[in-house]
Amino acid sequence: MRRRASRGLLSSSADFAELMWPTRCVCCNMPGELLCDACRDSLPWIEQRWACPACGAPHGWLTCTGCGADAVHASVVGGMEASAWECRAVVCALEFAGPAALMATTLKDAHELRLASVLAAAMATALDEASSWPALDGEARFDRAAVDAICFVPATPAAYNRRGFDHMELVAHALANLLDLPLADVLIRCASKDQRNLGKQSRAENLRGTVRVIDDVSDARLLLVDDVITTGASVREATRSLLSRGARSATACCLARVW
Repeated sequence: MRRRASRGLLSSSADFAELMWPTRCVCCNMPGELLCDACRDSLPWIEQRWACPACGAPHGWLTCTGCGADAVHASVVGGMEASAWECRAVVCALEFAGPAALMATTLKDAHELRLASVLAAAMATALDEASSWPALDGEARFDRAAVDAICFVPATPAAYNRRGFDHMELVAHALANLLDLPLADVLIRCASKDQRNLGKQSRAENLRGTVRVIDDVSDARLLLVDDVITTGASVREATRSLLSRGARSATACCLARVW
């Protein structure tokens, strides 16, 4: 009886909160949903068929200016295909523009935590499409059966202290539930400078050695998730750390790609 009364009270509180502060679209501010139908239809989806399999850049399948042509037209070295990036493949759902940019920033900077499941759904959609197209090794860019667990690029200590949560941990939890895969919280980040005002080379140097693996990942095939790829420094550093600790492979998936 008490439990039913408690649930009823919580439901009434939620209804009252929705009445006083209705859910609004993060893009156009229309009441109703976090992402309304019109804004959902305007999302700048990346067609996986035409995306670079090595860095996820839109239109980079033939010649990629994001990571270099050698990454796309991989050469064979010692029987293994060489790639400019350490990830086995990179899948990005959206171009970092308009609604995609607002979704990412509203989650982590405006504390709209309910957006974690929206971002996860977009990433799951991109992964589903990417499963039809080959990575540089000739296998599908994403194959759920070939993934042992999901991990995520963690927030810096400064970002965590500022926000009070790790936004990619929330997204990774939601994506793990959607894909029915285990979540492996195996990475931590040491302090580093804010990346936003750094160039490509400076970003890579700033992050070198700042991502550590804190659990056994030996022979694991991992899906590594992050919110936005700009130069790829964060994803690449995390991948290097995972591979150096014995992971068999890391396929990266991000919500958005700066292009």
